[in-house]
Amino acid sequence: MKCPFCSHEELKVTDSRNTAEMNAIRRRRECLGCQRRFTTFETIELTVEVKKRDGRYEDFQQQKLIKGLEAACRHTTISHEQVITIASKITGDVMQRQVREITTTELGDMVTKHLQGLDPIAYIRFACVYRRFKDVEELMDAIQAIKPKDEARHRNRD
Repeated sequence: MKCPFCSHEELKVTDSRNTAEMNAIRRRRECLGCQRRFTTFETIELTVEVKKRDGRYEDFQQQKLIKGLEAACRHTTISHEQVITIASKITGDVMQRQVREITTTELGDMVTKHLQGLDPIAYIRFACVYRRFKDVEELMDAIQAIKPKDEARHRNRD
């Protein structure tokens, strides 16, 4: 690894610690050339492939999962930190399965399970894209499925 400031190749690690999600190691490094410090993250590289609906395969990317979650959670009660936590949990679940392949359907189910209990709007937004509702009735069925849980949550607040 080279220093991002001066490209010097000699660095020393000044501090190492696990991230809050326990899925990466955060390292503070110091360049022995320019003495500037910077942070790096060491993560596990997944070798899981996602089977798309059209039959294509692509590598599992936690960042892509985060982008999808962020789009669904925009302007809701779910914070960026919660999105990162959900993505980390799903990534951990995928890794624990010890499989080389996962379908988009399986990933979508994992995401909706997390969102369903947190925020009904985020859940419906994600479900609209993931489940590709054919008509308004399918959308209404999805809303009705979460409505009793959402109403109970509101009653508990009062």
